Amino acid sequence: MTIQERNIEHLKAWQESGLTQAVYCQQHGLNPKSFSRWFKTYPLPNQSAKPLLMPVEIKPAAANMPATESIWLRLPKGHTLELSGNISPRWLAELLQCLG
Repeated sequence: MTIQERNIEHLKAWQESGLTQAVYCQQHGLNPKSFSRWFKTYPLPNQSAKPLLMPVEIKPAAANMPATESIWLRLPKGHTLELSGNISPRWLAELLQCLG
């Protein structure tokens, strides 16, 4: 396996892992700066400039029940965004429009 093939395998494994780049690099003994460079050098087929979105239905929580769930958005390059489960659906729609 060439160095390029090994790097691409790491990129694919990282994407499937759901980990941040920093955590993946730490677990595999990789230099985060090198890993970031590989990500820019070897674009993967399912890598896109826009975040991958899936349809969701947001229902308001009952007035007497506190929202304990969080909404997690996975963004490109391993970034994640955790939002409170009781955010306004309108605000979330605006955020997704800005990201997309």
